[in-house]
Amino acid sequence: MAVMLSVHPVTPQARHIRRAADVLRNDGVIVYPTDTVYGLGCDITNKHAVERIVRIKGRDPKKPMSFVCADLTHISRYARVSNFAYRILKRFLPGPYTFVLEASREVPRLLLTKQKTVGIRIPDHPVCLGLVKELGNPILSTSANPSGADPLNQPEEIQRVLGGQVDLILECGVLPRVPSTVVSLVGERVQVLREGAGDASFFRELEEAG
Repeated sequence: MAVMLSVHPVTPQARHIRRAADVLRNDGVIVYPTDTVYGLGCDITNKHAVERIVRIKGRDPKKPMSFVCADLTHISRYARVSNFAYRILKRFLPGPYTFVLEASREVPRLLLTKQKTVGIRIPDHPVCLGLVKELGNPILSTSANPSGADPLNQPEEIQRVLGGQVDLILECGVLPRVPSTVVSLVGERVQVLREGAGDASFFRELEEAG
């Protein structure tokens, strides 16, 4: 079974963050907390680990997954960010949103949609942000659950269901089951693709205004 480490949600222990980053550097798959649900993650540059997550979730490999960046500068390496998109990202990130943007050439092919777009997050949670900064690369962001099931939100439940398939679990108590709100900013056009934890009213107004 996976090792489970309890991390402080506000001031995570540096040794635990370093240990998780080392696991990711060595083809590992982890479960980690975000500002919405627990995530199932790996280094996005590690094809083998990404394929492991697809198998663990029982997910259609053609269905793209989003990933976590450390800041707006990090995002601009992996996505084409117009001035229009930048103003929105700056206002709403970090936060419980996934923004779909046109991908750059840096994005691994496994994470691209047919439209060459990508979903990117900056969660408002010290654990996952510390992890991305320690690793130096984005980490995959997909909910910790078998595909089609509700997100696993309790550490004991995560250990029981996924503990035999992942390498490390970073837990900080019970989290909500509500995923992020997903908003497309492709072509400087706002489209709400999923309403979740983040307030979507601002985006709905822009969407309706055309």
